[in-house]
Amino acid sequence: MYARMCTYNFTKVVDYMKPKYQVIIDDLKSYILSGTYKSGEKIPSELALQEDYNVSRQTVRKAILELSNEGFLRSEKGSGTYVSTQYRSKAGGKTTNKTIGVITTYISDYIFPSIIRGIESRLNEDNYSLLLASTNNDISQEKKALEMMLSYGVDGLIIEPTRSNVYNPNIAYYLSFKEQEVPLTMINAYYEELEVPFFCLDDVQSSYLATRELIAKGHTQIGIIAKMDDLQGKFRMKGFIKALGEAKLRFQQEHVLSFDTATKPDLSANLEGYLNDNRDDLTALVCYNDEVGLEVVHVCRKLGISIPDELSIIGQDNSYIAKNANIKLTTLTHPQEQMGRDAADWIIKNLQGKKDLPTSTYYQPVLIDGETVKEIEVE
Repeated sequence: MYARMCTYNFTKVVDYMKPKYQVIIDDLKSYILSGTYKSGEKIPSELALQEDYNVSRQTVRKAILELSNEGFLRSEKGSGTYVSTQYRSKAGGKTTNKTIGVITTYISDYIFPSIIRGIESRLNEDNYSLLLASTNNDISQEKKALEMMLSYGVDGLIIEPTRSNVYNPNIAYYLSFKEQEVPLTMINAYYEELEVPFFCLDDVQSSYLATRELIAKGHTQIGIIAKMDDLQGKFRMKGFIKALGEAKLRFQQEHVLSFDTATKPDLSANLEGYLNDNRDDLTALVCYNDEVGLEVVHVCRKLGISIPDELSIIGQDNSYIAKNANIKLTTLTHPQEQMGRDAADWIIKNLQGKKDLPTSTYYQPVLIDGETVKEIEVE
């Protein structure tokens, strides 16, 4: 029997004509789901809400009525309005089947289909349902996804953090899950501010092995393309620096090209300038992942730079796009489907009351030889 899977891909929509009562609804719902207003707690009075939002009493009452109908609020005559103690089950309309929420940065891109396939295959074995959402690595979309999961009342949550190397304003939502004793685990990265179990590739070791391989092939002028708003990028930079240090090679800032989610669309253009500036200097590149590695291949062809004769490159993650590319990219393994299965298995065992479950799991990468690295003669 297959897991029932619902998918949500949140897109950012700015509604300048949103009714005032809907603004109040959205804000109050966020406060409830994030735990700012806790179950059974009294919310501000109608008069206070009128003043805060500069609206009529009728507008406030309409918002409260709708939230009451959704199961978020309950009113007591002569006392006030309170957060319903049953809002999670009422709002979710849940069935008797247990549902596991999964939030990833992307759904159909890169390694994520394999991760999701691993999660779904494990959930199928115990007849769990899957509620899936993606954030496009956008914090505001992550907030919507978390609110949806809390509102539905999922029994467990598997999440890939959004922009995990920067402060995340959605921390309160994660704490709300923990307060409600909903088991959650993270994949690919984690938020350093939280103590949450996680399943991750050893990203330091991945980039370390990539850099060490290039050094072993005689390269001493090695650059790196690094994504710096995700924890994976931070750790992969660390592995790069570690390998250079062990080989007593100097870290050179001009050999680093960094980007983040916001500047990723400009990566191709920035690569052109970077490769032109360093054409007579660099002999090798460590790439943040296979996607970036293949973009380097594309730009090098445009510039007439031969790979690997003039420039050796190594990707990371052994993704399907690398496997299907017209050049065999040297890369490193990523557990992908196994990671998904293990994360789902952790959630299931937690819900079954199993003790002594791991709080951290690191997978060790293995180098996969390709045709994008050339050994150079040491003079």
